Amino acid sequence: MEGAALTAPERNRARARAWAELLRLPALFTVPGDALAGATALSARPDHRTLLAIGSSLCLYEAGMVLNDWADRAEDAVDRPHRPLPSGRVSPTAAFTAACAFTTSGLVLAARAGRPALAIAAPLAATVWTYDLALKHTPAGPFAMAAARGLDLLLGAAATAGNARPALRSAALLATHTLAVTTLSRQETRQGTPTAALAALATTGALTWLVQRRPPTGLPLPRDRRSPDGLLPGRRGRTGPGSADRFPAPQSLTAAFAATYAGTTARPYLHASLNPSPPLTQRAVGAGIRGTIPLQAALIARSGAIATATALFTAALAPAARILARRVSIT
Repeated sequence: MEGAALTAPERNRARARAWAELLRLPALFTVPGDALAGATALSARPDHRTLLAIGSSLCLYEAGMVLNDWADRAEDAVDRPHRPLPSGRVSPTAAFTAACAFTTSGLVLAARAGRPALAIAAPLAATVWTYDLALKHTPAGPFAMAAARGLDLLLGAAATAGNARPALRSAALLATHTLAVTTLSRQETRQGTPTAALAALATTGALTWLVQRRPPTGLPLPRDRRSPDGLLPGRRGRTGPGSADRFPAPQSLTAAFAATYAGTTARPYLHASLNPSPPLTQRAVGAGIRGTIPLQAALIARSGAIATATALFTAALAPAARILARRVSIT
């Protein structure tokens, strides 16, 4: 038997690769930017609560990845027999157990970030499970996925600032991108129509323009999240009309990230619209997932000069995701 011929190190590597495929590790790099975009919506510096929100987001995201394959294992046995579950490299029991463990860990981390964070993480977890187990193959599926992404951004705002309202506009923009990508992904395994790819292309154009518009001034933080003098974190002594923290980072930086977002997604979307075959559609979906990172960076950069370093860090995750995607499929 082929499995018996493998040495112990080879079996361990094969097992690790199977789990890397199941968890879709390259897609993980698209997650931290959600919480960071939410955290900077109030021009507040990310802190330890933000790190807890990122940890929670990563866990809930992976719960969704694993649960997705667990729920689709029968369908994948026909369309994608090479996937970890239908190929037998990961057992359904192990996958479901991992989904439960990731969900629990995500909620625990959110609870440690505070009640406002948990108040967002709980419906986020419920949305993830409802999407994978009930809504995925219904017309409501893409909207549920978009809602999950928007909630993930709000989780960062709630954890860092205790107030998610100022991040609603950024969450709506990111959710719109996710809606377009998820709708397109529904024809990854079959010959589709140009409609979904054209809609995604139009969405890219609209978001590229909208993300460069100056966001409205953020609302004040709750008292328990302010510094002793009542100012926002990172704004001590800098509340005058000329404060750099009140204005977006250089417009050129936001424009550069927006252009990178458009450049990452537009061409693959166009190719998929001209020939909506499974290979080109899968390539377009992968580009849409990777395009999430520069979109997040643009959302962060426009939040204020204080967020410039955070935006640059988020953008730097894109090359790492691209390199890892050469070894492990992102879709």
